[in-house]
Amino acid sequence: MPKVITVRRQEGETEKAQEFVRTYILFPASLLGLISILVGVVALGYQLFKGNYGWETFTYSSALLIAGVLFGLAQTKYQQYLLREFPGYFANRMKAFTQRSMRKAKKTVTDVTIEHRGRGLVPLWYFLGMAALLALSGICVWTGFMDPVAAVALPWAGYFWAKMFFWKGLVLPPGKK
Repeated sequence: MPKVITVRRQEGETEKAQEFVRTYILFPASLLGLISILVGVVALGYQLFKGNYGWETFTYSSALLIAGVLFGLAQTKYQQYLLREFPGYFANRMKAFTQRSMRKAKKTVTDVTIEHRGRGLVPLWYFLGMAALLALSGICVWTGFMDPVAAVALPWAGYFWAKMFFWKGLVLPPGKK
């Protein structure tokens, strides 16, 4: 009998973790991706209207979009690893977010330790990724071929759309795939 209870508890944790990913990762990523792509396309349209849109602008904007997709893919793969190996981490976060009071939320969250090789370097990699996207945007603006608004918005559009695209097949409710 203990095995059945343990299996159902793990299934419940996985469902809660997937619900957390849908609610707090996919939904914001889709909204922020939509806003970023709209801002980037409008800025590129403005640049075309001004008359300084050329092949260099197209190349740089495509490179920024691809760089954002690569960074979004890297973070999504890491989060998918966490979901696969430590579903309790996301499940506990979902339980904490659904509590009405802060006191109950603190009681609900039990520390799920995430221990893997390189765990201490994860914040550094997040910081380096954001710095790289901003540096690439700065280079594109510095060369003079891109509008600053488009240069900042396009890598984030690629980042958020990659997160949404690569999570989509894993956490959609049954029957929606």
